[in-house]
Amino acid sequence: MPAPITEEQTRSDREALLDAAEGLFYGRGIQAVGMDDVRAASGLPLKRIYRIFAAKEDLVVAMLRRRDGRWRGSLAAHVDQVPDPRDRVLAVFDWLAGWFAEPGFRGCAWVNAHGELGPSSPAVLAEVRAHKQAFHDQIAAWVRAAGSPAVEPVFLLAEGAIVTAGITGDPAHAHHARAAAATLLSASG
Repeated sequence: MPAPITEEQTRSDREALLDAAEGLFYGRGIQAVGMDDVRAASGLPLKRIYRIFAAKEDLVVAMLRRRDGRWRGSLAAHVDQVPDPRDRVLAVFDWLAGWFAEPGFRGCAWVNAHGELGPSSPAVLAEVRAHKQAFHDQIAAWVRAAGSPAVEPVFLLAEGAIVTAGITGDPAHAHHARAAAATLLSASG
């Protein structure tokens, strides 16, 4: 009889599963990836995978939630290093430019997930909306700290740069959006 699986092993298996799923789902698309692909990439048997996540949708939601924490955390760490409030807002676009230039950049994981599953999965749609609201709130805090009322235009510049860079593969869109954000901040400050 095999030894019982410990909480530590479950956490480790869950992380390995999320790592595999994130790489596959972001790299190839959620619907293009079957659970056998996830099994092969994670090294976990399907039975174990389904004990951790009862359905593929649950795995997608958990992957998006974890990615959100890491993605927004990395952005905040970058922006928070900048002392001037106005320059913090512009640092968002500098961070985006670096992200856009990373190998394997495929645009926004949440926009991609919404395009694939949003209309048919209330759970995925809720996770996408939660991420977009949290990102909006981050932008809003930085823009308001800079003394500007231009929250919505700056947020839309960031979102537009993300989507456009995802489609074109060109990181320059972050620089164009940064210049437009600088103009907005100057006009309102």
